[in-house]
Amino acid sequence: MKAVVMAGGAGSRLRPLTVNRPKPLVPIVNQPVIAHILDLLKRHGITEVVITLQFMAEAIQDYFGDGSQLGMQIEYSIEEVPLGTAGSVKQAQDMLDDTFIVISGDALTDIDLSAVIDFHKQRGSKATLTLYRVPNPLEYGVVIIDEQGRIQQFLEKPSWGEVISDTVNTGIYVIEPEVLDYFEPQTKFDFSQDLFPMLLEKQDPMYGYVAEGYWCDVGNLSEYMRANGDLLAGKVKLESLGNQIGEGIWVGEDVEIAPDAQLFAPVYLGDGVKIKQGVIVHGPAVVRDYSVLDRYVNVDRSVVWRNCYVGEGAELRGAVISRQCNVKRKGVLFEGVVIGDSTVIGEGAIIHPNVKIWPNKEVEAGANVTSSIIWGAQGRHVLFGRFGVTGLVNIDLTPEFAARLGATFGASLPKGAVVTINRDPHRSPRMLKRGIISGLPSAGVNVLDLRSRPIPVARFFTRFAEIAGGVHVRLSPFDNRVVDIKFFDRNGQDLTKAQERSIEQVFFREDFRRVYLDEIGTIDYADHVVERYSEAFLAALNVDAIRDANHYLIVDYANAPTAMVLAPLLASLNCRVVALNGDLDETRMSILPEEFDESLDQLGKICNTLNTILGVRLDVGGERIFVANCDGSRVDEVKLAAMLTEMAMKAHGGGVVAVPVSMPSVFERIAAKYGGRIVRTKVNLPSLMQVANAPDVIMATDGHGSFIWPKFQPVVDGMMTVAKMLEFLTLQDVSLSQALASVPTYHRAQSQVGCPWEGKGKVMRLLNQQYKDRLDDQIDGVKINLGEGEWVLVLPDADHPLFHIFAEAHSEDQAEGLVDRYRRIVESFQD
Repeated sequence: MKAVVMAGGAGSRLRPLTVNRPKPLVPIVNQPVIAHILDLLKRHGITEVVITLQFMAEAIQDYFGDGSQLGMQIEYSIEEVPLGTAGSVKQAQDMLDDTFIVISGDALTDIDLSAVIDFHKQRGSKATLTLYRVPNPLEYGVVIIDEQGRIQQFLEKPSWGEVISDTVNTGIYVIEPEVLDYFEPQTKFDFSQDLFPMLLEKQDPMYGYVAEGYWCDVGNLSEYMRANGDLLAGKVKLESLGNQIGEGIWVGEDVEIAPDAQLFAPVYLGDGVKIKQGVIVHGPAVVRDYSVLDRYVNVDRSVVWRNCYVGEGAELRGAVISRQCNVKRKGVLFEGVVIGDSTVIGEGAIIHPNVKIWPNKEVEAGANVTSSIIWGAQGRHVLFGRFGVTGLVNIDLTPEFAARLGATFGASLPKGAVVTINRDPHRSPRMLKRGIISGLPSAGVNVLDLRSRPIPVARFFTRFAEIAGGVHVRLSPFDNRVVDIKFFDRNGQDLTKAQERSIEQVFFREDFRRVYLDEIGTIDYADHVVERYSEAFLAALNVDAIRDANHYLIVDYANAPTAMVLAPLLASLNCRVVALNGDLDETRMSILPEEFDESLDQLGKICNTLNTILGVRLDVGGERIFVANCDGSRVDEVKLAAMLTEMAMKAHGGGVVAVPVSMPSVFERIAAKYGGRIVRTKVNLPSLMQVANAPDVIMATDGHGSFIWPKFQPVVDGMMTVAKMLEFLTLQDVSLSQALASVPTYHRAQSQVGCPWEGKGKVMRLLNQQYKDRLDDQIDGVKINLGEGEWVLVLPDADHPLFHIFAEAHSEDQAEGLVDRYRRIVESFQD
């Protein structure tokens, strides 16, 4: 049998290790990762190999030649342009006349290939995928199989809410050659995205073999370090690492170790390595061929490539040093530092955590390096969270970081594009906003500064002015040490996950676009921002009806810019408003939870005393609302959502309302009453906003005080929500109490349960397996239909190590009981 080893990857996420070499030639302990794969093939009797190449093809050809030195026969197939995984194998089709195995040249594994091949032949399969169970399946293709191993479903790189298993595609396949006839040559074609779904649709026999053993996709720097440590720790059953001079200590030829040096296993020392007096090495650690650790060097959990010199008294703590580097006396490299080839670290220089230094650089003596050279990057794996790019001010989010982030966002847009930028009044967002502004023009993008406006106004202006995108910088309403940086698309909506990932790729590759001096973008202030919003706002309402009602209400503006916009609008609607916290106060952009609860209690008391029709508090961004009834009671947010759904459908004679899958079935009952329809979405605002783009959607709500009115703008807008409530109450001639009383009864409970990140995939797989006959449409998380209107939703949190559990039943006690029961089930699945 022949093997096809795929080795065309550039390994951009491993930069700067891959600046001067293709990813398959990055060494894992004693040899390149692709050499470990060739050893594995040879162990299973596979000595005829075709290696597919694209990026830096000649480097791999020069390294292995025809394979004769390995006792193998190696041929090469070189792509001129990337053809995708299946396309690259198709190009080598004339070399493949029988069943063959495909394996990645940049993963570390000891999977039993013979067992996979035997399984393939026993099943009579056209294509057999080798599967593996991983703790975090987000970055892989998830595969579902039946009891016989036949493949049922594929899902590429799911979000946590879409995870249906922790069984993923390793990229190791056994394939019959006729499968390659299913598509044309020189066509970009992928195995997992194109060919395997085609086989599934044709109902050709296609199976998945769940492998034991070890498998690691060496896709980023943290996985690179893990792979080295695992190989040293004996977790990978591959060829011997060399001469073992002690438990967990391997050495090559001609190694010199000073008598007083201390080596703490596991440690690998390559050929010709010199360990001088007083050196301490704590494993897992690798020092490759001909490198020198001079006197009193301290190495802790680090990897040093060949031909490097580490000077007297230097310290390496969780660092990677590429080939032919020189770390001079007393240099210190902290956790996550990566040094590119032929770089000099001057005497006494300190390289701070997660700094990356590209090849052929020189850091001067005594330098204190806190950002990457020459291009910078923050030590993160993911930029975007639930609230955009979030972090501690001047720790995670610094002005330099903000400038790089601005340059990254700018690079995702065409040169000459225009971006709006907005902030809340606090000094921290002001500082970071200016950093972002400095980065955007460097990518050739023009900036329109909106100054400090409510978020719905910034979103509206971005969409109204046909601008390419927008940025809003705010102090987190939950923690005054934290800032959120939110990005908008041309519709003023949050970016999609695909757009966020695209920005992350540019950021972590540090591949910014720097334009020539005459293409640098401009920075201007936007004109008539509030006026344009206000004009469209009033045009979306029945102004005359609201004015005639002369409503009396209380509005708490939360000391935010909302007061500068909504107060004049309510005045123009002839509303009598008791304003609370109407003065702008940057110190109140974030308050403690107990202060927030006190403000709502105060709102209710004033409503009751003054007998207003309602009281409303807006959040500091002007997006969410919190409502108090005229009797002083706080209106439940889910009940408020149901009430406004009923009022909207009554006003429109039906229509479509979008709500998350976690909301109770009362929404469907309301829709049935008016001949309307409910669309269920994922449990996040970006999903609601995307659905709100549909022409027949009249409202969308998350059930937490956020509402979207698409006929005005398809984004969350608390100010419009206040106005629509007044309009509905007026035209339908009801009080708030009466409108709330018309909402049908429902019983819903929710809770959460902790779960380590590495356990989430297993929990999702077991839930899908155990309740496969009761599953509803899997929009987000796992929703289990218990019959007779009862259900449970188990939803993994995207940002924290926990699950949310929602349940609906025929009574509060039953709903609480379901939540408790499934909390215990999730806990048991973690064992």
